[in-house]
Amino acid sequence: MKKIGYLFAVPALALGVGCTNMTPTQQSTMSGAAIGALGGAAIGGLSGGSAGTGALIGGAAGAVVGNIYGRNK
Repeated sequence: MKKIGYLFAVPALALGVGCTNMTPTQQSTMSGAAIGALGGAAIGGLSGGSAGTGALIGGAAGAVVGNIYGRNK
């Protein structure tokens, strides 16, 4: 349960502190990565797989989608 707490705390801290001087594209990329990592960890953990692997894959996919969204915004 402690690991799941870190999965929520670290992205929240990064988004809260690190986004003040970012461009909108960078903010979208970071948000997409955080949301993808949380979703991937949840899916990986619930499906009996590795939550860490799910977070890595979800974070990478979310960063790509967030970057594309930020560029087209």
